[in-house]
Amino acid sequence: MDDHLNNLYEADTLIWTETQIALLRAGKFDQLDVENIISELGHQVRKDKNEIASRLRGLMTHLLKYQFQPLRRSRSWVSTIIEHRSRILDILERMPSLRPQLDDYVKHNYPRALMAVANETHMSPALFPQENPYSLDQLLNENFFPEDDEKDVRP
Repeated sequence: MDDHLNNLYEADTLIWTETQIALLRAGKFDQLDVENIISELGHQVRKDKNEIASRLRGLMTHLLKYQFQPLRRSRSWVSTIIEHRSRILDILERMPSLRPQLDDYVKHNYPRALMAVANETHMSPALFPQENPYSLDQLLNENFFPEDDEKDVRP
């Protein structure tokens, strides 16, 4: 690999990326910084997977708060639920191959959502379901709000 490209990668990844794009467009494949391209692609995949995990965790946290603290429901909680769902659906639109993995992401992230909701509400984790109470369809359904009949603040 060209030391100049490696130095450029370490100094300014934006210029490095633009250089790699220009090389690809020009068909100069022998000049590409292959190792760092592989690294960047791997980083992007991890970033996208982490984002969907984070969004699912946030969604489950807010659904639990919404369900188990009905007197504290707010437009902010509803907006956050809507925003998490929207971002998850955006990611799935860009990367439909993640959809079959969502059940695993939900299962893996529910315990983290449970701890987050316990910390945020100052309630014991034992007061919440120990297993995820929401189906994947419910999580992604823009009209689903648990026990919606109590104090509805949705717009």
